[in-house]
Amino acid sequence: MPVLLKKGGRWLPLIVIAMTQLMVVLDGTIVNIALPHAQADLGLTDVQRQWVVTVYALVFGSLLLLGGRVADYWGRKRSFVAGMIGFGIASAIGGLAQNGTELLVARGLQGLFAALLAPAALALLTTTFTAGRDRQIAFAVFGAVAGSGAAVGLLLGGILTEFASWRWCLLVNLIFAVVGVVGGLLLVGESRADGDHSYDIWGAILVSLGFGALVFGFTLAEDSWTKPSTIGLLVAGVVLLVVFVLVEMKVKNPLMPLRIVLDGTRAGSFLVQALMGTVLIGATLFLTLYLQNVMHLTPLLTGLAAGAMTASTLISTPILTRLIERTGARMFMLLGPLLGAAGLILLSVSISPDGSYWTHVMPALILLGVGNAFIFIPLQNLALTGVANRDAGAASALVNSSLQIGGSIGLSVFSLVAARSLAAAGPAASMPDAMTGAYSEVFLIAGLCMAAAFVVSFFMVRPPKAQPGV
Repeated sequence: MPVLLKKGGRWLPLIVIAMTQLMVVLDGTIVNIALPHAQADLGLTDVQRQWVVTVYALVFGSLLLLGGRVADYWGRKRSFVAGMIGFGIASAIGGLAQNGTELLVARGLQGLFAALLAPAALALLTTTFTAGRDRQIAFAVFGAVAGSGAAVGLLLGGILTEFASWRWCLLVNLIFAVVGVVGGLLLVGESRADGDHSYDIWGAILVSLGFGALVFGFTLAEDSWTKPSTIGLLVAGVVLLVVFVLVEMKVKNPLMPLRIVLDGTRAGSFLVQALMGTVLIGATLFLTLYLQNVMHLTPLLTGLAAGAMTASTLISTPILTRLIERTGARMFMLLGPLLGAAGLILLSVSISPDGSYWTHVMPALILLGVGNAFIFIPLQNLALTGVANRDAGAASALVNSSLQIGGSIGLSVFSLVAARSLAAAGPAASMPDAMTGAYSEVFLIAGLCMAAAFVVSFFMVRPPKAQPGV
């Protein structure tokens, strides 16, 4: 156990681990605002511009389960530090890129090392805070940070793009990397799974190809769901994952032990996490499009405006963390989706071509942010409660995979909805009225996704009554 941890600094590892998760999540959105500037600077084609976002999600999502098992066997601290160093190097390559190819390679490497880093970080949190109120607080803080990462990425991306350069949207990760490596080495204790450390090679190949096909397929579906390439990838992804499950039932040392997902509360938590991904990754993009294309806000003001959701999440988290001890996690998992759905539906009906941010947007974002806090305070703790130490990395990888797959689905569905709405407007598609109508439809469907999260929580998420804070 690290010396500083013995001397009472038990919360210092939490700061390092939470900061790491923030970096991984915000990197999915921080480049969104900077993309037009990067495209102009490097001469990217429209296809290359799209792949700057896609390649990160593709590599990250497809390798997460393998990364979780590597962390379990190789050592979670070792994986954490190695992932942080690799992520920092990849970010430097991207920030200094001189052409589109270099930038795409850097983003792919970021996804690779994030797939090692993210499950290692969450597994370390699981093994560092094992029970009691400390665990509850630790997961509440971690969840609030993770849930705010997408919006923080938009804010930070806006600030860096406006006052520095799009390159700093990548180079800023070097600061996170240095702090993470030093903090990881000094403050975090090592842990690894005991027993058999043999790798399930076929399982790793099948799940990586399966998740990769799904993420890529949903990305192509943003343009069309009916193209043979889109249908083929989605079908291939489903088939590969079905075969993966069959293999996991037979092998001696599975990559993903099915005992992780057979628990009803844990499975429900994974589903809620996926539905949250559709909102945090998918709907957030269309919020920025409304703020920039209709309200004509600068990148900086767009980030600040979206920050109302993040601020309400972070402000409400300390209050709600104390409240959960009296109400229990189930109440939070029911109230959170309802508040989130109400916020998104309010946003859908409130926005207008000439509306005011203060009266038509911000109240809905505050409501959504508080709903997010209700969900994320217990969500990841529920998803990992009762998981054996041996499976901590694999279960943590599933938590992150759920968010990434949900986000990919959300982006593709919402993009299709918006595109069809704008196509129906014909020549007026570029007018504020048409764009507002399209974004309104997106927010309405996102609200329905949050309502679905309530249904999942109601029927599946039933934590033990003897552990009200879980």
